[in-house]
Amino acid sequence: MTVANDMSLLTLIMGASLPVQAVMVILLITSLFSWWYIFIKVATIKRAETESEEFENKFWSGGDLNKLYEAVTAGRRKPQGMASIFEAGFKEFVRHRQQSRMEVSDVMEGSRRAMRAAYNRELDDLDAHLPFLASVGSVSPYIGLFGTVWGIMNSFRGLSNVAQATLSQVAPGIAEALVATAIGLFAAIPAVIAYNRFASSVDRLSVRYESFMEEFTNILQRKS
Repeated sequence: MTVANDMSLLTLIMGASLPVQAVMVILLITSLFSWWYIFIKVATIKRAETESEEFENKFWSGGDLNKLYEAVTAGRRKPQGMASIFEAGFKEFVRHRQQSRMEVSDVMEGSRRAMRAAYNRELDDLDAHLPFLASVGSVSPYIGLFGTVWGIMNSFRGLSNVAQATLSQVAPGIAEALVATAIGLFAAIPAVIAYNRFASSVDRLSVRYESFMEEFTNILQRKS
């Protein structure tokens, strides 16, 4: 077997010690989960942005709020995003308005609480899986470094039985160990990039939802 064959990636992985191989397997599984969650979050955030855009166009078109409420609740699918906030606030507003003894301030407070609860639920959905991506981005390099340190330790322990150490004897063991760090970075870098991108998108949607809540509250106050 030549040195080139010995230094191939597959040979390095298969020739690593069991703890290093275990680290590599953990990192590869973690990377697969990260990419799965990344694809889910791309679709989720894209859908939330599209639905918010469509709902705002309907809301600010000047139509009747009662008709808009009926249109939002008519579908089989539960309202999501901005439509969910609107549905919760308007439903609570109408319910309290039917109670003639309630003060306007109490009606508005009930609507605000309902919208705030819907807002928190929507943010929880948008934030789902982001902590996992943050953990992968911060922890994976250290897991890979653990595998590297363990592999290098084994390499030097093997050299203790050799009278004269040469580069050809040291290089394969160190290369095996460094593969663990490379896999750790392979898992961490996409997770960090995705987390930062998704966190920024969620923040923008959060501001958008809060602005809508304030504007919708003002509209309801004028109607009451």
